[in-house]
Amino acid sequence: MTTAIRSLNAFGILDSRGYPTLRVVATLDNGCTGTASVPSGASTGRHEALELRDGDSSRYGGKGVRKAVSHVNQIIQDHLHGQAAAPQDAVDATLVALDGTENKARLGANAILGTSMAVARAAAAASGVPLYRYLAGASVPRLTVPMMNVINGGRHAQNSLDFQEFMIVPHGAPSFAEALRYGAETFHALHELLHKAGYSTAVGDEGGFAPNLGTIEETCELIVAAIRKAGLRPGPEVALALDPAASSFAKDDKYVFAKSGNMTFSSAELLDLYDRLARTYPIVSIEDGFGEDDWEGFRRQTASCGDRLQIVGDDLYVTNPRFIRKGIESSATNAVLIKLNQIGTVTETIQAVQMCRDAGWRYIISHRSGETEDTFISDFAVAMGGGQIKAGSLSRSERLAKYNRLLGIERDLGPGAAYASPF
Repeated sequence: MTTAIRSLNAFGILDSRGYPTLRVVATLDNGCTGTASVPSGASTGRHEALELRDGDSSRYGGKGVRKAVSHVNQIIQDHLHGQAAAPQDAVDATLVALDGTENKARLGANAILGTSMAVARAAAAASGVPLYRYLAGASVPRLTVPMMNVINGGRHAQNSLDFQEFMIVPHGAPSFAEALRYGAETFHALHELLHKAGYSTAVGDEGGFAPNLGTIEETCELIVAAIRKAGLRPGPEVALALDPAASSFAKDDKYVFAKSGNMTFSSAELLDLYDRLARTYPIVSIEDGFGEDDWEGFRRQTASCGDRLQIVGDDLYVTNPRFIRKGIESSATNAVLIKLNQIGTVTETIQAVQMCRDAGWRYIISHRSGETEDTFISDFAVAMGGGQIKAGSLSRSERLAKYNRLLGIERDLGPGAAYASPF
């Protein structure tokens, strides 16, 4: 019996928003299997790899994935049958060549990524090691500081907030387990404060609360109050992070807060707003503070604040080494958000991470707003050693599954498990 790929089987499932996605099962000749489910984003960069949808309005409003499923079960299955499941880069090279397009448009990034992850899991099983050790190779696994989205806005919630994510970062905890406790206790304290003030405690796409708060400042004040209510220190123990997702409110060369009063900002005025917020509140990271085409806005922010803030590009880079290289050469940011489904294979994602390492940049492994119970990113984040993960809030099981997997990894690693603040 060998570790050659015997079969690939894909089928449709539903993600956390109730929309179709696909699950892929890879089976090797030695009987080992690997299963992977593919996430989906709502706030997506224009240059992301293509998520293939059927476009048939009679099924799931055109969001069906029958085409992507058939591509795995027919085209990809035919070409990967009999190929060794390892090394991963050889498998992924076959997938990329088979698709033959720059953005995975022929087969669909969802079909390709599901296959890539499933084969990696099967190969890890055949090697007799956990996925994070298999993916780490010679690198030392490192536990991750979670960035927990506790208040949702933007495209992730039907409320009055234009900023998409307000996060807490329990970077001062002594272990991942304690960091999770810090986050959970702050989340529940925030629930109490919102309820007492008469705000809704319904949650958005990523499990954070989605109240109709008046201003960004009021939102930050509430989160700081919740940290204190939980008996923790804002800043040293639990910091704040923002993901405005500014591409969603960029209009021509301006930025318009349409949900909270139609306020309009120039790129320079928006930079001033971020600077004021960071000087007032214990903010350690700002992601996508400018639109995906506003490279100058990012450069100005990094030049003025990059020595004290993590400036993260997401839509700016879409996990694509070509755009990350441009960012490094122009000093556009000092960190990159890494999402497997933005680029489409495990190997290309690792290449993006390596580019960040070589430049001395930070990188954060991230989920998507449309998620599944798959925990691949938990293992991937530990394997890549960047020490940061975005996996959503402290509610909704598709988010908590990632945190619970990290608890299991911490237990497996034992006393040697490294948990340290990157800030």
